[in-house]
Amino acid sequence: MKYIGQTGRPFKVRFQERFHDFRYGNGKSRFAQHPLENRHSIGPMESSMETIHITNKGWMMDTFERFYVFRETKLNN
Repeated sequence: MKYIGQTGRPFKVRFQERFHDFRYGNGKSRFAQHPLENRHSIGPMESSMETIHITNKGWMMDTFERFYVFRETKLNN
């Protein structure tokens, strides 16, 4: 399964927030919900997250996000 989202902040900060949600089971993050619901673990940031595309925040980032979500949905991910 893949989760696609956008951020204007460093990956390390985003991963720490999501890992906190996972560890304490508060369900605030959709990234953390899947492993919680399916009893999976979360590995190191380097194996859990990757950069797909870099662009400035705004409509272009929204467009790229919609494209990659569409593509992964077609691939059944």
